[in-house]
Amino acid sequence: MVTAEDRLMQWLRDAHAMEEQAVTMLDALAKRIENYADVRAKVEEHLAVTREQSRRLESCITARGGDTSTIKDLAGKVTAMSQGIGGMFAADEIVKGAMALYTFEHMEIASYRVLVAAAEEVGDTATAAVLQAILDEEIEAAHWVGEMLPDITVRYLKRDEATGIEAKR
Repeated sequence: MVTAEDRLMQWLRDAHAMEEQAVTMLDALAKRIENYADVRAKVEEHLAVTREQSRRLESCITARGGDTSTIKDLAGKVTAMSQGIGGMFAADEIVKGAMALYTFEHMEIASYRVLVAAAEEVGDTATAAVLQAILDEEIEAAHWVGEMLPDITVRYLKRDEATGIEAKR
């Protein structure tokens, strides 16, 4: 029988793998953005936050007597690398990348809402506090990406119509 404690640990490992996937995805995206310096700066800023989130999750897992899942972490990184390679071939890579980031942030928000509830259910207030802080960071990230989408779209369209100007990234 799987207990709530077991399920929380499984979900914490999943979240760690998700953050490792996000690190790979954000790093690849930041390196490819050439013509949107403000967007690259925000992605790099969130990359630093994401690395710290991964570290905090690992600390929560360790404090609960567990360890991270190498297989899940690797699978997440491979998935992110595949997404990055696929994006390189899109003529509108900057727009597609921003849309993918917005979607990913919302998946993270859903995951952390579940994790906070699970940690509270098993009475692990220390882990719940860490998860709530990460949830707040993800909500903030989803907000800025959502706010950027119209501007990125318009800037891309203007660059795309201009002769001799690289628009895709």
